[in-house]
Amino acid sequence: MALFKGKDDSVARDKAGSARAAANESSMSIIGPGMRITGDLLTEGTVRVEGRIEGTVRAGKAVVIGKEGEVVGDVVTQDAVIGGRVQGTVIAESRLELQATARIEGQISARAQHLVLEEGCRFNGQVQMLGEEPAPRALPAGPAEDTPQSWG
Repeated sequence: MALFKGKDDSVARDKAGSARAAANESSMSIIGPGMRITGDLLTEGTVRVEGRIEGTVRAGKAVVIGKEGEVVGDVVTQDAVIGGRVQGTVIAESRLELQATARIEGQISARAQHLVLEEGCRFNGQVQMLGEEPAPRALPAGPAEDTPQSWG
């Protein structure tokens, strides 16, 4: 005895496929306290960091770094909420929030109208305000070369 026949069977499969797609869109990966990752992390969804990552973190939706979380490397995402430490470049193409417990050493790139700095956060580095052009995807440039200047 079949539960679904003919047309109903394909509808059930379509609904299951849609449910899996929705789950992937709203998925959250958690790097828990005490966890340490060495290497790059890539996800289409959201990642929450409560441990330590040494490498680049790229998330399609968002990166949340808890107050005990730490990233030694770059963070590239749409939205970022940072309460922990980052040593590297933070690129938030849509929204960036630095909470009071945040400690950033490096460059941040965010849209001016969506940049939130809470009182007490510490930031040592450069800020690039993004306009309507797409955010830079390249890693930060190395030390500037000494090039002679010509005045003529």
